[in-house]
Parts: sequence; C-alpha cells; structure tokens
Amino acid sequence: MTSHLIDQDIQKARAHPSVRAIVIPPCPESLVRLQEIIAAPELDSAAMEQLASSDVAMAAALIRTANSPLYALAQPVQTVGVALTVLGLQPSVELLSAFITRNALHVRTPLLEHFWESSQRKAIACEHIGRQLYSFDPGLGYSFGLFCHVGMPVLVKAVRGYAGTVTEALARKDRTFTQTENASHRTDHAVMGAIVARTWHLPPEVAQAIWLHHDFACLNDERFDATVRHLVALGLLAEFLVNHHENLSPTREWQQHGQACMEHLHVTQDELDHWIDELYAAFEGVMQ
Repeated sequence: MTSHLIDQDIQKARAHPSVRAIVIPPCPESLVRLQEIIAAPELDSAAMEQLASSDVAMAAALIRTANSPLYALAQPVQTVGVALTVLGLQPSVELLSAFITRNALHVRTPLLEHFWESSQRKAIACEHIGRQLYSFDPGLGYSFGLFCHVGMPVLVKAVRGYAGTVTEALARKDRTFTQTENASHRTDHAVMGAIVARTWHLPPEVAQAIWLHHDFACLNDERFDATVRHLVALGLLAEFLVNHHENLSPTREWQQHGQACMEHLHVTQDELDHWIDELYAAFEGVMQ
C-alpha cells in the first residue's frame, strides 16, 4: 500500500462524528525539535544535549539509565553530556522520545498504571526483533512498539465510559478488542493511535501498522507494504515477550495468531526463548 493511502484512511476516520469530537494532542515541541536534530545532515550534539537538559526529569531519566546495571560503568555518570555518550545516539533518541511521549499523553487512571512501562518494553522488543530481520529498519520497530497503543490514553481522556469498555473488551471471548471498542464508541484505539502517529510526524508505515495491529489477516494481504506486515507480526511477538517478563498469561491473540506471526518472520521457538533471556536486563531497566 502506498504511503498516501493511510493518510486518506485517517482523513476519512477524522471526518466521522465520533472521532471529530476527540482532541488529538499536538506533537510536543520537544519531539519536533528532536526530530529536527536527528534529521539534520550532521548531528548537532550540543543541540541534543541542550534539548535533553531542558527538562530536569528528562535529564535525570537519561543519567539514571546510563547508571543502570545495563551499562555496568565503573564510575557513575553525573552529566547529561556524558550520559548521551554512554548511551549512544539511537538509544538516547529512543529514551527521549519515550519520555516526551509519556509526559504528553499522561493520564492518571488505575487502568493505565503500567501502560508506559509496558509500551517502552514493547518498543525495545520490537526494535530487538527488527534487528534480526534482513533489510529492516529497527528504528521503525521502536516507534511502532512505543506508539502501538497510544490511542488508549487519548480515548481514556476524551471519551466518557471508555475505561469500562477496555475492561469489557479484555473479558469478552466472542469478539475482538477493537470490535468491542467500536460497538461502544464507533472508533477504536488502533485508529486513534494511527491518527496520533501521523499527527506527530511518524512514518506512514508505522501509522499503517498501528491501524492494523489487531488485524492479522493483513499478513497475507499484498496490498500492504512488506514493512507494514513485518511490523504487525513482530508487534505480537514483542507483546508475548513483554507479557512473559511481566508474568502475564499469553493473550488470546497470541494463542490464535502467534504461530502465524512467527512463521511470517521465520522465527523459531528457540529464538523466542533466547530473546526472553536476552531482553531481561533491558526490560528491567525501563523507567518506572
């Protein structure tokens, strides 16, 4: 599917009365600035350090991560500049993106108590799996994992009764999560997540995969770009890995579609088991 078609789908969705009333948070200025810094022909490390230092909590998160057991440093890091060097460019960008997104879409509700920790772990797992795939940009995996469920905090904040719908959707066996959402609200978190992704200037492939992440029939649908289908498949594997780490039972979707997703990506059970161990330290390092 060409990139502009997802934008047409989003335009159509946004015109629907049930969606039109929902306020989509604008892309935070700090995320726009981060996107500008990494899009420049040469990295401006001073600009990166200035951005990372612009918020005390964000700077503290960077330093805390650099000082985590994951990096096992002999001497503790005390400045943002050194933390950026220790982490490296891509991990720094990902950590900053996660922090900015989390704070821009923060909703206080027991329903989403561990939402951002799980989302960040999913992003880490998506990127890790993406690295194993030939000619695949693992950065797309991270963005997809992080934003996969952002439609949920947007809907919790904007739509009366949505929290109850989530509880119902998790319990129902007769229909999918998004079918329950649509029955109650005429939209769902996958559509809303895709809208947020495009509003926040994420690549169209990421937005398309977010839109489709509960629709596993797309794996064999060649109207969709291979990257989109890979993202949908690795998203379910990543969710399995995160749930395993968090001592949660495998989801109904994993039981129904996990094997198909593994086959789509040519991943074996042995590899999946290996990733459980490989990702342990990274998952544990996610900021609470």
